[in-house]
Amino acid sequence: MGGLTFDDAALDDPAALAAVDPALRHLAEAGARVRREADSMAEATTTLGEPGGVVERPRAMVVAGADSRLLRAVLEPWCPVPFVAWPGPGLPGWAGALDTVVVLAPASGDAAATSAVLEAVRRGCTLVLACPVHASLAEPAASRSTTLLPTTSTDTLAIAVGVLQALHRVGLGPEVDAEQVASALDEVALTCSPFADIADNPGKELALVLADTVPLVWGGSVLAARAARRIAEALRRASGRTALAADADHLLPVLAEAGRHDLFDDPFADPLDGEAPAAAGWPAQRPALVLLDDASDGPVVREQRGRLVAAAQARDVRVHRLAGKQGSPIARYGALLATGSYAAAYLAVGLGTTARLVGEPG
Repeated sequence: MGGLTFDDAALDDPAALAAVDPALRHLAEAGARVRREADSMAEATTTLGEPGGVVERPRAMVVAGADSRLLRAVLEPWCPVPFVAWPGPGLPGWAGALDTVVVLAPASGDAAATSAVLEAVRRGCTLVLACPVHASLAEPAASRSTTLLPTTSTDTLAIAVGVLQALHRVGLGPEVDAEQVASALDEVALTCSPFADIADNPGKELALVLADTVPLVWGGSVLAARAARRIAEALRRASGRTALAADADHLLPVLAEAGRHDLFDDPFADPLDGEAPAAAGWPAQRPALVLLDDASDGPVVREQRGRLVAAAQARDVRVHRLAGKQGSPIARYGALLATGSYAAAYLAVGLGTTARLVGEPG
């Protein structure tokens, strides 16, 4: 777990930042991808709402494939018909001709999405498929009951925004403003730019917080919790270290096992030289609690957040809050995810692990 020293100066070093330039450019273009996907799907989306269009009020809706959980987080509280997210292969046994199946398949080789599409066609379901026009899956999916929403990237968030706009047109989802989501991502790109000073850069600031810690990432709402999982994945990929995203009840025991910080510890000592962390069953790094705040401030969320903060303070664990409070729920989700993704990239810069980001999925 240890062995890598975080270099603060690297975060403002042009040569060090150049090593992660492709990943930073990909993040900076997130808003543009949202706009492109919305434009790409616009024509197909207009036919959905026309009289006699493919999608009519179904008995139930199934969102299938690996990325079904993101759509579920937005649709489940709103959808006017029974709704199921089905991340595994195939479809539920009851799905049939009276039901609508939505599948996101922007990349080839997704076995779960492929099996869901083939099952939907075989059973006569109404199918809304988001994939490239010339994808291998487009041909077997073609039928009178299929609407193809053409994609231009593999960006799950951008594609989900386009699909949500299509579903709203037929009354199956909430209104989603693609430009609002894109603007929120553009704002993060500005504040987290590699040219922005550490003092005013939330991405670099979070990287500094997590430099020598085990991140524990928590989000109270369904969307914030999903953002927490995605951020933890990015942190693990960038650093090769442990990063955990979980519900409050699962994080509290982890915080309870964190030993108190000794104020007299030598801050320049190698953490692997000490035996106290190992004796306590904890890795060399101490934990840091990252709270994702997307303005979902109901009583349950406040209660869980309060318990986590109290447990962290009792063990002298640092608490850091990321806020995404502007715009629609999915715009706030995008802002939180983008900020955490920038932090992961800067963590790799500081640790000298930027090679891990080569070939990072979009």
